Parts: sequence; C-alpha cells; structure tokens
Amino acid sequence: MEPNDLTPTELRVWQAFSHGESVDFRSATGEDVGNAAGWGPERTVRAAVLRSLLLNGPQEDGEIASLRLAGARITGVLDLQHATIDHPVGLRRCHFDETPRLYAARLRELNLSESDLPGLTAQALRVDGTLRTTRTVFRGPVRLGGAQLAGSLYMESAQINAPDAEEPVLQLNQAALGADLWAPGLVTQGQIRLNGANVTGTVNLTEARCENPGDAAIDAMALTVEGDLALKRAQIRGWIGLKGARIAGRLDLSYARLSNPGDAALRASSCTIGELWLRKGPPPQGTLNLRRAQIDVLFLEPEVVPDRVRLDNLAYTSLTPHEPAERRLPMLEREAEGYVPHAYEQLTAAYRRIGDDHAARLVQLAKQRRQRSTLGWFGRLWGHVQDATVGYGFRPSRAFGWLLSLLAVGSIAYALHHPPPLKPSEAPSFNPVFYTLDLLLPVISFGQESAFAPKGGYQWLSYVLIITGWILATTVVTGVTRTVSRQ
Repeated sequence: MEPNDLTPTELRVWQAFSHGESVDFRSATGEDVGNAAGWGPERTVRAAVLRSLLLNGPQEDGEIASLRLAGARITGVLDLQHATIDHPVGLRRCHFDETPRLYAARLRELNLSESDLPGLTAQALRVDGTLRTTRTVFRGPVRLGGAQLAGSLYMESAQINAPDAEEPVLQLNQAALGADLWAPGLVTQGQIRLNGANVTGTVNLTEARCENPGDAAIDAMALTVEGDLALKRAQIRGWIGLKGARIAGRLDLSYARLSNPGDAALRASSCTIGELWLRKGPPPQGTLNLRRAQIDVLFLEPEVVPDRVRLDNLAYTSLTPHEPAERRLPMLEREAEGYVPHAYEQLTAAYRRIGDDHAARLVQLAKQRRQRSTLGWFGRLWGHVQDATVGYGFRPSRAFGWLLSLLAVGSIAYALHHPPPLKPSEAPSFNPVFYTLDLLLPVISFGQESAFAPKGGYQWLSYVLIITGWILATTVVTGVTRTVSRQ
C-alpha cells in the first residue's frame, strides 16, 4: 500500500509508525467507545492499512517502530493470521467494526485495552510479552485456545457479552501463560473455558461476575496453576469445574457467591490443591463436590457448607478453623451418597493431628450411629444396645455406671432373699455382693454362683444379670479392640 492511497487520518498513523509515536484521535476523555457511529473519516482507519503497516511499514535507522493508536474506528477485518509481527501493537480505546483474526500469529506485544470489539479470533497466538485487554468490551467470543504468552494476560474489568453464543465466550483451553491471568472484576455472560491451560503465575478472578446459569460458568478441567486461583468476592451463576486440576497455591473462595441450584456449584473432584478457602460468604446454592480431591489445608467454616456435599475419598491434612466436633458433623450428614465411612475417618484424623482426642471420639461415635442406620434389624438392635451401654466403646465410663447400678440392685435383692445352697454342707457363707459380681462378670469367679441356686423371680433376675454382664463385657472388649487397632 502506497501513501498516496491513504486518507489524511491514515497517513498520520503511517508516518508515526516508524518513530513509535502515539496517535490519539479522542475528542474527549471518558467517551463511549462502543458508540462510534458518529465518528467520521477524521477518526476512521481501515484494517487493511494497519495490516500493511505492520507487515511492510516504513522503518528508520535508530528508531523502534511500533503501532500506538488510540480513539480510532477500525473498519474491515484486521487479518494477521500466521503473520509474524516484530513491532509492539497498541490499539487502545479503539472501536472495531469486525472481529480481528490473529490465528497462529506471533507478536511481540499486543494492547487492546479499553477498546470495543465484536470478538477476537486468536487461537494458537504467540505473544513474546503481554496481552492486555484491560476494561475492553467484547461483544462476541474471545478465542485464545492454545495461545502461548511469555508474559501475562491482563483482563481487569473486561466485559464479554455473548450470552447467545453456542461456544464458550472466553476460550483459553490448552493455553500456556508464562506469568499471570490477571482478571479482577471480569464480567462474562457465557462459559469461560480453561481446560488443560497452564498458568505459571496466579489466576486472579477476584470480584469477577460470571453468568451461565444451569451450565459451566468456569470450566477448568485439568487446569494447572503454579500460584493461586483467586475467586475472592466473585459472583458465579453456573458451576465451576476443576476436575483433575492442580493448584499449587490457594483456591480462595472467600466471600464468594456461588449459585447453581439443583446441581453442583463447585466440581473439584480428583484435583490437587495446596489450600482451599471457603469462608465469610453465604453457603453455595448447589452441591459442593470434593470427591477424591487431595488438599493440604482445608479452610472451611461450618456456616459456608451447603445443604448437599460429596466428600467420598476426600483427603486433607489440616482442617481449619478449629471447631468442636458438634459443629463439623452436620457437614458429613449432608453427604449426597449417604453414609461414607472415609469422610468420618478423615475428620477423625484431622482432630487427632491437633491433639483433640475428645472431638475424634465424638466423630467415631457419630460414625457408628450413622452406620447403624444402614444395617438390618438385628444389627440396628445390637447397635442400640452398644450405644446405650458403652457408647460403642467410646464411652467406657458408662459400663462402670451400669455395673454399679446392677450390682446395687442384685446385692439388695439377694440380701433380702438368700438363694438356697445346692449342697448345704459344702456351700460357703453367702455374700450378696460377691454373688451378684459372680453373675455379672463372665470370666472372674468368686465361688458364689456355683454354690447357690435362686428360684422363681430371683432366678430370672440372675439370668438378666448374666446376660447383661456378657453384653457389657462384649461391648467393652469391642471398644478396646477398636481403640488399639486405631493406634
């Protein structure tokens, strides 16, 4: 393209390129870039001119050529597919009539901040520096699947409004970022796809508002983040999918509002997370799915636990803040799969690691009671007996209380009515206390039970004492065995 073919506006941009000078066509600060219908020829630049400039533009010795344009209306399609651009490209506060095509292009740096675009097609894009779309408005999908950025992707307060799109509105699947995905305040209507993406730094979605009701708002299966994934104070309508993801730092959902009624709000099964923070916000409207996840520190406040959870095979090293077992147990009772023994064992182990043996025993007692509801009638009956007598072995002091009570009843009853001896000439002196102990204790013998034979109702009382003694002894041995096996 020759300078003679350019309009005065385009000529000004062309001449500034070789010196890396900025060209700003804005008539006033704070103008609405989305409303460019009134921008005349004095602010209009053809996309073909920018393409020719970037590919074959003039250069001067000792100068660093770059495109720095602001406040322009760009007509036509900016087609840089497969192109290699050695110059920084800055198109700030510009209005694009057509979606730019940057498929498989290689750029040094690209800045589209505060611009208005109908979308962006840039799969497999390579940027040696950063890609900036701060406060940019996209009215169609942003396609960055497979992109490779040596630096960061900045999307602070960007907006992607494509609710009717049949594809994800922000596509970063299989993308590789050498630094951060920095997008606090991002607003999207549709799905964000991060499947298989690799972020060396942090993914910052603090105060983001992502809406895709009934479907994936953020689909990040197999995402790898070497830093943190921050969703602090985010508002998400739709589910967050992190299946198989690996987050080395913190997944921060503090103050977040997650809403996906009737389905999972957070799907984080089979993922590995350094720290998961769920605190200070309302309970998610939807299921919390952490099945088979591996978490080092689980910061979970009881008030934030939703009505339905999936915790089967969840493993965590530390559970904070420290709460009494009575505050943690309702979480396990909300398990969608019903009784899950592993969830109780994990909570027990967490309490033991911090030395709270009392809370650990309460969790194990709750586990036995929950398991009882899954048994047949005989198992449930036997469970009730163990619970009432010694609390499944976790409250052995109850056995001592039962023994004292039965000892008192038997001693008084047989003191008032001595059972007759079997062999009067050989029988020892009758002692109601030791006779009752002989009935209650199945192993120890004081020689009283074999020497005397009660009759009538007192014989039935002896049967009750013998059976009760065996039950108490069995439950105590069961509890001791369970405690030893845990050690």
